[in-house]
Amino acid sequence: MSAALTQKIALDEFLRLPYLDDSPAWEYADGVAIQKPMPKFRHSILQKCLLIAIDRSSDHYTALPELRSTFAGRSIVPDISVIAWNRIQVNE
Repeated sequence: MSAALTQKIALDEFLRLPYLDDSPAWEYADGVAIQKPMPKFRHSILQKCLLIAIDRSSDHYTALPELRSTFAGRSIVPDISVIAWNRIQVNE
């Protein structure tokens, strides 16, 4: 079962919520904040297998689990994000 905020809020308000990244994480689209459902065992195993397969397939990309992505007025937490290494900014 997932939770939702009953009133619409702005994206900047959503990003300031103190419980935003509690497990399971919250997502935002169209002014509505919804908590992701808690994954089940098979889902977690499949996610792990996909992460390993993607990471083994190329040195140019990496796969990351549950990475918050905020763009185009939305803030989502996909199960897997695939990112080119040359797009990742590393701070010293």
